[in-house]
Amino acid sequence: MPFGASLWRGGINFSIYSKHATEVRLVLVNPITYEIVYEWPLDKNYHKTGDIWHCFLKDLDQTLCYGWKMDREPNTRPHIYRYNSQLVLIDPYAKALTGGHVWNKSVHKERFSSIINDEFDWQNDKPLNVHLLDSVIYEMHLRGFTAHPSSGVTNRGTFKALIQKIPYLKDLGVTAVELLPINEFEEMEGSDRQNPITGEHLMNFWGYNPISFFAPKASYAATGASGGQVNEFKEMVRAFHAAGIEIILDVVFNHTAEGNENGFTQSFRGIDNPTYYIIDPITGKYHNYSGCGNTINCNHPFVRDFFIDCLKYWVTEMKVDGFRFDLASILGRDQDGTVLNNPPLLERIAADPVLSNTKIIAEAWDAAGLYQVGSFPHWQRWAEWNGKFRDDVRKFIKGDPDLAGTMAKRLTGSADLYEHSSRAPYDSINFVTCHDGFTLMDLVSFNEKHNEANGENQTDGTSDNLSWNCGHEGPTDDEAINALRIRQIKNFSSILLMAFGVPMILAGDELGRSQKGNNNAYCHDNDISWINWSNLKKYSEIHRFFKLMILFRKANPILKREKFSDFDLNWHGFKLFEPDWSSESRWISVHITATRFPELTGYKHVQLIINAHWETHTFELPRLVGKEWYLFVDTSRPSPLDITEPGKEVLLFNQDDYEVRPRTVIILVGK
Repeated sequence: MPFGASLWRGGINFSIYSKHATEVRLVLVNPITYEIVYEWPLDKNYHKTGDIWHCFLKDLDQTLCYGWKMDREPNTRPHIYRYNSQLVLIDPYAKALTGGHVWNKSVHKERFSSIINDEFDWQNDKPLNVHLLDSVIYEMHLRGFTAHPSSGVTNRGTFKALIQKIPYLKDLGVTAVELLPINEFEEMEGSDRQNPITGEHLMNFWGYNPISFFAPKASYAATGASGGQVNEFKEMVRAFHAAGIEIILDVVFNHTAEGNENGFTQSFRGIDNPTYYIIDPITGKYHNYSGCGNTINCNHPFVRDFFIDCLKYWVTEMKVDGFRFDLASILGRDQDGTVLNNPPLLERIAADPVLSNTKIIAEAWDAAGLYQVGSFPHWQRWAEWNGKFRDDVRKFIKGDPDLAGTMAKRLTGSADLYEHSSRAPYDSINFVTCHDGFTLMDLVSFNEKHNEANGENQTDGTSDNLSWNCGHEGPTDDEAINALRIRQIKNFSSILLMAFGVPMILAGDELGRSQKGNNNAYCHDNDISWINWSNLKKYSEIHRFFKLMILFRKANPILKREKFSDFDLNWHGFKLFEPDWSSESRWISVHITATRFPELTGYKHVQLIINAHWETHTFELPRLVGKEWYLFVDTSRPSPLDITEPGKEVLLFNQDDYEVRPRTVIILVGK
């Protein structure tokens, strides 16, 4: 122990698990030519303890790479035990891989495990431990954030490039960056397909196709060619922490890039197929709860330990602050695919003492139809992506009926989903958009998906986007429509940042980023997926609006609710204390007060009015004692009158009522 390759005094220890292999060979590889320089056969009498194969090599050159060859003799069930003695396999515990430092290049024959020295000067870096209650999460694709020439950075698309964007993120006000997968993945999956419009090759751009779970992606490092990806990732984390911003990793523990029974063996399948994957014990067919060809056997005892070791490595050695678990419901399935009531892996993650201050966020569904938003096993530790918040807010803002009551629940932390299990409002990660689906600009510009460039004949991506194009499909020169779209974007951002829970913003939404109506842009490494930084000028009013809304949220604890019983809520309609929960109601008025908590900083009275109707309505305002209402936000007003700077809210001449124009959000503060 430990597993993998570890530096010890005088040499290197190698250790790997395989229950079913009968022959194991350690392969040493030249890091420049990728030629095998030595093979070391392990003797099961000396180099095996239980199901662990291991050896210690003295005075070994640390620059060498390594891999494993495995076989089983006799192998009477090759469809179950998929050994191939000629393949050099990646160590599941490898901290870095060779090859792969050139983006968009197939490197199956160059991928070997590297021997890593973990020494690094963290310069007194320490965990920020920002409470979820105080978090504003910003979801981004690391390469897509800086790949566009307009980004103005060097080494575009890398960890070093992202460091150069820290001033922008700090100025925006986010507290955490949630990175789509940055571990080694197979971007060349699907590269045999072409964009039918441009002819360019398609790929797995997002990264939900893991090869190695411990290893940072070499092509995301400017120093990847020289094996510097581990230190470069650490430098990025250190720089973000120095700026007061946390790093959350999107991890894909539900499947690997090895695919189904026809896939390419790189690691797990050739080491111990029935341990690592859920398979039919008779036919060997892979269960596919991930929608990606295979499903990891997450609740096998060894695989549980493997993932716990992985998480602890990223926290202790790489100092990340949290994880978002892709298709996390799969982690709650048994070894035969059965949904467990108390999944051991999820409980282990929740209870592990090393991870006790780490944010753990579940995408509480899987590709096989299991949907657990509000019912995900949690042990008072797991937060959830609140998909119902996304759907209900989208429907309400576009003007659907019968949603006022539901909308009230989403605004106030989704108690209907979380309170019954003694959870908190901050267990709800609220979002309107994420990497998967329309951007915010596309949500208000398209009624239908436009995925023609994906080459899948419009069969991919959801057809139920809950979007509204404001009267024209796609870009238009109509000034009225464009003004309405910007207003709707402000409406969405207002609600997201006013709602109890934890707001998550999709990178580029504050810059009016569009994917040209593509709601499944996973396969595009081009301007569909990249952020065009010239939009910062073009859509400066949207950026300003987001920035001031984030600032308002952070400055006012009245919006950060620790318990569902905190603060007082008074619901109104056109008349005070007469809320309209009818099916035709497309408006909400709520007075939020925190007078019971005099120790709180910020405003003690906030009035939120949402008029998603296409008609103007007048709303009576609550009477304040010793204070008056000031206008903070009116999304119907042109910029810069739509939102005020902190402390510069405008006193209302009329304190009795407020006329709210169609499709408008109003925020008032009492002072």
